[in-house]
Amino acid sequence: MPRGAGKRKEGKPVRRQPRPSTPEPRAVRRDRSPPRARRESPRGEQPKARPVRGERSPPRDRRERPRAEVRRRYRPGARALMEIRKYQKSTALLIRKAAFSRLSAESFIVRLFEDAYLCTIHARRVTLFPRDIQLARRIRGPQHGLG
Repeated sequence: MPRGAGKRKEGKPVRRQPRPSTPEPRAVRRDRSPPRARRESPRGEQPKARPVRGERSPPRDRRERPRAEVRRRYRPGARALMEIRKYQKSTALLIRKAAFSRLSAESFIVRLFEDAYLCTIHARRVTLFPRDIQLARRIRGPQHGLG
């Protein structure tokens, strides 16, 4: 039995629909909003026509763009060198003062506790007493013990 012969009934040829000679026109989708009236500017100039929905605006030339839109591209590393020169000229603080003051306060307290704990060990104790801190400040002197 030849291929595909089982599905077709004997004696009835398969009829195909004839193709139309011209393609049917496609439905054009239009904007449902009414067309806007063009307003004239106070100086009598016509405003620029806006592109209809779905149309592309013509490509603008680079020289035609406003100055703010054109972005300057620098070579790699040029921007970094500009920033270095900028910050070398300025006298503004780049890191906040408070961070440095907290850091120096922390280092002062840590060193004071180290010295005070050495006084505690010298007295053959394990517990740190206030008198150990006072002794450490007294040994340091008025400059480093903050008087």
